[in-house]
This record gives sequence, structure tokens and C-alpha cells, in this order.
Amino acid sequence: MKKLLFLLLFPLCVVGQSLECEGKVVSESGEGLSFATILLIDNLQNQKVEATNFDGSFYIKNLSDSPFYLEVSYVGYKTYKQNLTVDDLERKLTIVLQIEERELNELVIERKAPLVKRKIDRLEFDVENSALSALSGWEIVKQTPGVTAQGSDLKIKGSQAILVTINDKRVMLTGDELKNLLENTPGKDIKSIEVITNPPANYDASGSAVLNIVMTKSNVEGYRGILYAKYIQSKYDKELFGLTQYFRKGKLSLMGSYYRGMGTYVREGFDAVHFVENQTTWESEMVRKDVNRNQHTYTFSMEYDLDSLTNFTFGANGFINPNSQGVYLVPTLIYDKDRQVESSYLTKNDHFNDTDYHNFYLQIDKKWGKDHRIIWTNYLTNNHQKKFQNVFTRLNFKDKDPSESTFESDNSSKVTLFSTQIDYSLKRTAWKWDSGAKYSTVTTNSILDFYDDELGSLNFRAEKSNVFEYKEKNLAAYTTLAYTWSQWSFKAGIRAEYTDLTGLVSQTYEHNKQNYLEWFPTFYAQYETENHHQFGVSYGKRISRPGYSWLNPAKSYYNLFSYFQGDAQLKAMIVHNLNLTYSWNNWNVDLYYRKENLPAMEISFQDVETHNLIYRYTNIKEGKMGGLDLSKNYDFFSWLTWNAYASIQYNENYFFGLDEQLYKNDKWIFYGRTSASFRLDKATDWNIELGYYYQTPAIQGTFTISKESSTYFIMNRTFFDRKMELSLIFNDIFKTEKSKVSTNYSNQNNYFLDYQDSQKVSFSVKYHFGNQVVKNKRTIEATEEQGRI
Repeated sequence: MKKLLFLLLFPLCVVGQSLECEGKVVSESGEGLSFATILLIDNLQNQKVEATNFDGSFYIKNLSDSPFYLEVSYVGYKTYKQNLTVDDLERKLTIVLQIEERELNELVIERKAPLVKRKIDRLEFDVENSALSALSGWEIVKQTPGVTAQGSDLKIKGSQAILVTINDKRVMLTGDELKNLLENTPGKDIKSIEVITNPPANYDASGSAVLNIVMTKSNVEGYRGILYAKYIQSKYDKELFGLTQYFRKGKLSLMGSYYRGMGTYVREGFDAVHFVENQTTWESEMVRKDVNRNQHTYTFSMEYDLDSLTNFTFGANGFINPNSQGVYLVPTLIYDKDRQVESSYLTKNDHFNDTDYHNFYLQIDKKWGKDHRIIWTNYLTNNHQKKFQNVFTRLNFKDKDPSESTFESDNSSKVTLFSTQIDYSLKRTAWKWDSGAKYSTVTTNSILDFYDDELGSLNFRAEKSNVFEYKEKNLAAYTTLAYTWSQWSFKAGIRAEYTDLTGLVSQTYEHNKQNYLEWFPTFYAQYETENHHQFGVSYGKRISRPGYSWLNPAKSYYNLFSYFQGDAQLKAMIVHNLNLTYSWNNWNVDLYYRKENLPAMEISFQDVETHNLIYRYTNIKEGKMGGLDLSKNYDFFSWLTWNAYASIQYNENYFFGLDEQLYKNDKWIFYGRTSASFRLDKATDWNIELGYYYQTPAIQGTFTISKESSTYFIMNRTFFDRKMELSLIFNDIFKTEKSKVSTNYSNQNNYFLDYQDSQKVSFSVKYHFGNQVVKNKRTIEATEEQGRI
């Protein structure tokens, strides 16, 4: 394979005269090709080498007064060659590159280091065909610069209020469900991860930042496929099997994939709650073991080119987790002030969960010439969940007779989203204008039936049951203008969103109705020197609306003394992001500041009267964060590459306690990650990679989160003329990916230890079959993400 090379170009050491060469490099579809290499050679063999701008344009000055030989090259395209006269330089050149046909096993198998690329409005982490492609999608996301994971929660620059999309389509899954989906997504299907800290106006304003996962596409004429199998051994074994198939014939392109995952999943925890009023400490040890033999992930897409200017795309993807079940035995000991056991109880939680997620989309893309384009995109998404639990408790309390208690809860929820969006763009040589509008509607219905034996046998309890209905409509419009002038690139936009929502809670009766209009400006500026130093500044205003499940105030009990509860009166969070960036020669620096008004998050409260530990979604007063990110890729030798990423930030949260006093939780946080890639044999793509990350203690609202670290090892090698690839992976080698989450203020004093079975060894095999010859294939511009989760 030819590596994806984005060449850094060098100023000429030849003193030229006043002639200039100006033009644009485009693909056959008219799209500008950024970072294409321009080579000019005069009669004296003096050379000028430049690279095109983001829109494909170029401008070369100080040329000698003589004929020239022109050569334009770009990875994956045929090299363009032409002799130019002095008269040719008097007009703007339009150079059309044709996609190069080659053998696929030369194009997609050879390993490379992950590439970090700074664009004007995002950071792109290109992992296609790197050693990381042997990992799961979840592990790759955790390795992305600027992204950290705490349990099943992803964060960008310390913020958990992010929007996760796949190919710019919103994923309507909770943290645990998204983690399951990505763990069942092979890394080979991921092209790149985009971290968008200040999303442009054409994105929904929801979320403080956007994490977009770009999936791979096939450029193959005919039929080909990939068989995939993976075995994972942690505390218990897990397996993943699947098949991906591609077909292209003339104007029609089809892609389909199916993966089935199965195994036993374990999460170990320890909880401690100290009540200062009576000097007792409640300690529980929990091993959550869930078995699932049928996790199904599928993707389908169909593209049809009606003509060279009109394209239809239809697709679907989904995740089905039909019967995840487990039995938790949780002993709890209650200690007095002298650390003597005075009481105890044992909880048995027998449960099962179902998840049924499906997303369908239809896109029509129409162009008029090379300058005008209109895209109409529609989504329909359904997410249906069922959760049932039977909780038995045997109590042995001080000064009371031993007793037993049982309760059951049966919770069913369904979220349905429909959205339609139209986008128009007009392109000129130096500028591009985009404008569009979007309408979306979301309906949520959640039914909780609660039963207990307080009356002697299991009976329905209406006062503890709940029906929650929620409807939301959003109407949005935006406009953006991007302009390139000499070495400057500018982009600015404004988005307006009108929201109308209604929430209805049956028990206790609560009716919440809101409507509001918000404006969201964005601005970007980037300057690139002749030596390709890039300096950038960006600002964006964002909104983070509460998740639908967060708005449901029904109590979801874990046991007799602990439950989760939402809040129907949660407010939307307003976020302001400011970034200063610098990039050069694989160096990427990001200095940033973020201010959050009324951030919503899960925090814990101790009720001293009932001895309940309550986990509740609520708004805290505000959050502020400033920091510096630094990343660099080093190519020491052709066989050795080293990647480094470091982040230092200061984070402070202000919140009101149960005593209505204002508290501050702040901390300096360091996060560092490094990896080294070694090529042992180029002919068989035999590579190994060793990586490590470390994070100092962090905060989230009332929580303080302990330090954490992890080490991994990957080895890949191909066989049988690169048709088969084997991978061996060790994750969390030293079992240090653990955390302690604690709360300590006023009379609140509790913590829990969490370990998610991250130490594991994996073995995977991929086999390529069918046609392996690449042909030209139309690439669809990334579509818009779905509506807010």
C-alpha cells in the first residue's frame, strides 16, 4: 500500500522573478483536494514545490520567466503532468485528477502509524490500517487525543456533555449501551475519529463537543468480503464473529455487515457510606456478573448514482441486545464507630435487560455544475429498552428481629426520533457558503411498574410506579461562510434553534412545559506560513439539553437503601468554548477555555433519616475549565514510530449541597498517553505496538475521581499473500485501570471502587476474499447527525 502522505513542503532557495501560477486541484466530481503536491521545474532545473490549501486552491509566486514542467500528485490519484508556457501562467489553472486503479492488497493492508491532522474546525485521528485497527471500536476511541473514558462515560477535554455520532449520524444510546456497541464494532471498520471541540453551525448545537466516528468505505468494483472472528479472555471469555460484504456494479453500491457477540461481563465494586450523625459506616461488596449470548450489530447501506450529479443513499444500522441477565449477591456490613459489626443485610438482585436500537436514513444529493449543491437528509430512529429486576433482601439489624423483603420493578421505555434536514452550498474559488434548515420531533414513553411484599405478598404499588411521557420539537436554521485568502482561512456561522417541549409525570403528578429560542455563533480563523506552521483560533457557543431518561423523576431502586432518580425540572446547560491552536510537522497544540452554566450531571446524596444513598441527575451552579493539549508523532526510522499526547487542565465545579450552601470542587489534572510502533517485517506487515496512559485525580461535580493508568500490547501479522491477518492484544496488562469515586463535604461522606474487567488478552483473525481491485467510487459527503439523545 502507498501510505497516506501529506507532504510538508519547503521554500525554494532559488530567487525567482515576478511570474505567478494560480489555480485549483479537484477530483473528477469537482471536490477540491487539500494538500495535493504541486511541482514546477523550469528550464534551469530549478524547482518550486507547494501544497494546495484546504479547498484545493494554490498560489505560487516568484517564478522565473521561462517554460515550466508541471506535476501534480495526490495519494490514491494518477499523477498529472503538463508542460506550461509563460502564456499559460496568465490564466487560472483547473487541474482534474483521476482516481488510480490498483490492487487492494497493496492499498489497505500495509500498516502505518495513526495520523493526527488539524483541520480548521476539528482534529482528525486517522487510524485506518494502523496497528490500532486490531482493537475494538471502544478501545480506539479511548486512544483518541483529547478523549478520556471514565467507566462507560466518554469525555472531551474533561466534559462529559458530548455528542457522539457515527458518520455524522447521532447514536441514541446510553453510556453502557454505546460502550457495548463499540466493543462489538471491529476496529478495522473505523477510518478515523474526529474530535470537534467547536462544531460548525451546520451541526446541532447540542453537546459541548462532538465525537464523530467515521467508518470505512469500499472502492471496489465487483464483490468482496471480510470474515472476522475474535476471542477475548478476561475473567470470563467473550467471542465476536462477523462478516462484512461489499458490492459495486456501475451506478449501484451495496455494503452490509453483521456481527454477533457473546460472553460473560463482570464489573467489580465496593461501596462505603459514612453517616457522621450516628457514626456508622455501611460497606457493600458487589460483583456484577451478566451473561449475554446474543448481541447483534448490523449495518447496511445502498448508494445509487442516477447520473454524475445526482445520488441516492439509503442505510440502516442497529444494535440488538435481547437478553442480558445476571444475579448479583451483595453483602452489606454496618460498622459502629469502633469498627465493630452491629448490623448487616444481604441483597440478591436477579434481573434481565433488553435493548433494541434501529436507525434508518435516506439522503438525496443533487449538484448543479461544480458550484451548487443541495442535500436532503431524513432519519427515523427507535430505541426500545426493557429492564426487569427481582430484589430479595435478608435483614439482620441491631435491636430488631431478622426479616426478609422482596420487591420487583418492570421498566419499559421507548424513544422515537424523526428528523428532516435540507442543506444548500455554493462554492467559489476562494469562498464557500452553506445554509440549511432542520426539523425534528422526539417522543419518549416510559412505564415503571413496582411491586413489593409490604402487605405480606407481592402487590402492585401505584404510589411507587410511574408513567413518564415526553415530547420535544426542534426547528433550526443556520448559515456559514468560509473564505480563503492567501495564507488565511476563515469560517463563521450562526445557528438558531427553537425548542418546544412537554413532560408529563403521573406519580407524583408533574407537568413541565417549556419553549425557548437560542442563538449559537461560531467563528474560526487559521493562518498558515510558507513553512506550514498553522495558527488557529475558534469560538463556539453550545447547548447541552438533559437526556430523556434524566428527566424522569421515577425512583429506580438498586436495593432497599439505594436508588437512582431523574429530575423533570432539569435545565439546559449553555457552554462557551474558546480554543487557540498551533500545528506543524505533526506537532499539535491546543490551548482552551470552557465555561458551563448549569451543567447537569449525576451526583450522590446521603439521606441521614432513611440511610438511603441517592444517585440523582441535577443541575449544579457552574463549571469552568482551562487547559493545554499537546500531541506529536515521531518517525525515528522506517521501522519505528513514537506517538505522545499530554494534557494539563484546571477544572472547578460549583454546586449547592443539601444544606443549601455553595461548595467548590477544583483540581489540577494531568493526562498523558504514549505509544511506540515497531515494524518487524514489511513483507508480511508484522508489527507490534506498546502503549501506556496515566491520569492524575479528576473531578465531576461533587465527585473526586482517583488516578488511573493502563498498559497495552498489540501484535499483527499477515499471511497467504496478505489475505489473512492475525492479531494478538493484551489490555490493561498490570490491572491498573481502576478508579475510586468519592464525595466528601458537609455531612456527605461516601465512595465507591470500580473495576470493569479491563485486564484481558484477545486474539483475532480477518480473512479477505473476493475481488480486490479498486475502482473509482463516488464518495458521499458526511451527512448531518441525528437529533439530541
